[in-house]
Amino acid sequence: MKRAAPRQRQTAPLAAGVAVRVTATRVLGEVAFDGVSMRAALPPAQAQFADPCDRALLAASVFGATRWWLRLSAALDRLMDKPLPQRARTVRALLVLGCAQIGVLGQPDYAVVGACVDAARALGQASFAGLVNAVLRRYVRERGTLEAQLDADVLTRSAHPRWLIEAITRDWPQQAESILAANNLEAPLTLRVNRRRAQRENLLAQLTAADIEASAPAELADAIVLAESRDVSQLPGYAQGAFSVQDGAAQCVADLLDVRDDLRVLDACAAPGGKAAHLLERACIDLVALDNDARRLARVGENLARLGLVAQLVHGDASDPAAWWDHRTFDRILIDAPCSASGIIRRQPDIKLHRRAGDIAALAATQRAILDALWPLLAPGGRMVYATCSILREENEQVLAAFLAAHDDARPVPLPDSLGHLAGVGRQRLPGEGGMDGFFYGLLEKTV
Repeated sequence: MKRAAPRQRQTAPLAAGVAVRVTATRVLGEVAFDGVSMRAALPPAQAQFADPCDRALLAASVFGATRWWLRLSAALDRLMDKPLPQRARTVRALLVLGCAQIGVLGQPDYAVVGACVDAARALGQASFAGLVNAVLRRYVRERGTLEAQLDADVLTRSAHPRWLIEAITRDWPQQAESILAANNLEAPLTLRVNRRRAQRENLLAQLTAADIEASAPAELADAIVLAESRDVSQLPGYAQGAFSVQDGAAQCVADLLDVRDDLRVLDACAAPGGKAAHLLERACIDLVALDNDARRLARVGENLARLGLVAQLVHGDASDPAAWWDHRTFDRILIDAPCSASGIIRRQPDIKLHRRAGDIAALAATQRAILDALWPLLAPGGRMVYATCSILREENEQVLAAFLAAHDDARPVPLPDSLGHLAGVGRQRLPGEGGMDGFFYGLLEKTV
């Protein structure tokens, strides 16, 4: 006689608020403990939820908790009588998330506490459910006193690592406090209109008709800034390739390159392709988009295809042209160099957790190697733009100064004050200035 198969235990589906917190905790753990970038971890997590409100809560929770991790994690250490064991990192991520939802997002504390307790059980941390309840309730009770204590140290006040605070203070002593503050603000959603498929005035009218508040900044020829963030794929014109998302600081690069029809242009370090697309929207050019990451290079092709643009995609190392160059010179070269990304922390707050002080010298060496390697590819009279989304002088003006000292045929071209503070032969925009990201610009011309 066959035994009846054991009944499968039915697991009740999680309430929406609990499910979002469970997923957010897992993403936050990957970002904080495993070094996974938010750009990689968040989109697939959001795709698990059909409701736009759930996706928005997930993103806001992960951004808020990551942005303030160094402050909130320190707060937890003050709220617990003994430290969490190493194996309980999921619990720490959940507690930071709960504190962020209460203290940063302003959600009702009773709802957050209850949902986080349920999330602890759903995450397999039922033995810590009581601790989660107690710590979050204590955070609510003692928050005023606790925040005053955290504000006494610039590290926990600004939620920046100490090495970065020191670097920013050394390079920009007068602006350091405003930079730290700007890094912790939400960045505006800025669109770049595709001139080949839309006109800015018409797209603004479509947005207005859809009750979406937006404006067109006079200093940026192709930009539209939305009053609040939203799912761009649902905006009018997205499916038709009428626009892309690109911060205003990055849009200024196309102006400096001054592309015209029939020029041959190299966009080195091109992924994900925003600047390449902008150049192709400006003129009919022969553009080579180069990147050493094959997966990200494929993304460049996808982005260009949506916009109706075509470029030659080349997989290669910008510091080793011998492996991919066809010996035809370029009239324009853009080096959007790999950098610390210290100017875009408000968009990528995980930079504060992942970047280390020792990274900067190595990045500067790579930047200089790329400049040296690509300079011979520029035609006489041609222009090269060296740009980074860093605000650290070691990656910017010091790299250009060393390059110019070694190349007699390179002439720096003066840049307008509108691009930011004078920084050696370049210009430095700091985070939040003009509502834009931190960005460095250097323009060189080949004399012979």
